[in-house]
This record gives sequence, C-alpha cells and structure tokens, in this order.
Amino acid sequence: MSNEETPQDHLLDAAQAETPASEPEKERHIDVLPSLEEQIKALELKVAETHDAWLRAKAEGENIRRRAQEDISKAHKFAVEKFAGELLAVKDSLEAALAVPEQTVESFKSGVELTLKQLVAAFEKNALNEVNPVGEKFDPHKHQAIGMVDSEQEANTVVTVLQKGYLIADRVLRPALVMVAKGK
Repeated sequence: MSNEETPQDHLLDAAQAETPASEPEKERHIDVLPSLEEQIKALELKVAETHDAWLRAKAEGENIRRRAQEDISKAHKFAVEKFAGELLAVKDSLEAALAVPEQTVESFKSGVELTLKQLVAAFEKNALNEVNPVGEKFDPHKHQAIGMVDSEQEANTVVTVLQKGYLIADRVLRPALVMVAKGK
C-alpha cells in the first residue's frame, strides 16, 4: 500500500474486483422463459399429439367392438355345428335301415337299437343329459308335475315319468313330465 492509498480504498478495490466475478454468477442463475409464442406452439403440438392418440384409441375400441360382434354372430350361427355333425350319423343310419328291401322285425329292431346308441353317444359328447327322476324328490326347476297320485312313497316324490327331461350342461332344456305322490 502506498501512502496515498487508505485502507478504505483498498476495501473499495476489493469490492469492485468481486463485483464483475459475481455478475456472471447472477446471470447463470436467471432462467430465461420462452416467449409466449413458443409456449403456444409447444402447447398446440401437445394438444395435437393428445388428440391423435385419442383418435387412435377410439378407432381401436371401435375395431374391438366390431370384431366382438362378428365373433358373437358367428358363434350364434355355428353353435350347433358340432352337434349337427354328430346327428348326421344318426340320420344316415335311419336312411340305411329304410333302404333295406327285405326287413325282418329282428333286423329292424337291431338297427333301431344301434341308431339309438349313436344318438345317445351324440348327446353325451355334446353335454345333453337325460333327466329320469323316478323316486327322486320333486324339483320344480327340473320337473313339471302333471298330476298327483296316491302312493306308498313319501309326499312330493316322483312316482312316474311320462316324458324324460333334458339338461344341457346343467341348464334345463326340457323339464321332465312327472306324476308326483300325494301325502299319506
């Protein structure tokens, strides 16, 4: 330090020396905001992307719905295809039995028995089950009572089956027509 300089001047010089170094630091910390036009353009791009994605999702949903309706339509249309194929063998057997020129009662009976076996096998393959409830308790969900008869059996027990019922996979296709025992 020279005599002309005072300790205060030295402090001023030190403060001025720090000022230029601290200004770039301040500039580094200042975030430059994009202009309003740039913000609008960015938002318009984002809206366009979102709208495009929404349209694609909507179209995909419509395609899925349309394909599902087509599948349901085909399922309804061809639901009996397997069962019908099984029944063709039964029809062929019946036609063959009728085509025999000289039929005896025994040959006719054996042909009918074989045809019935084919029909029962077709029913079993397609989950069509017979309901023959003789001796069971009356079940209004599976049986239809035609009348009541006096019987030694317990009340509301099926005594006679007039027509067998059928179930398709535990769902009633046709209820069994039955006679039910009266109470003692």
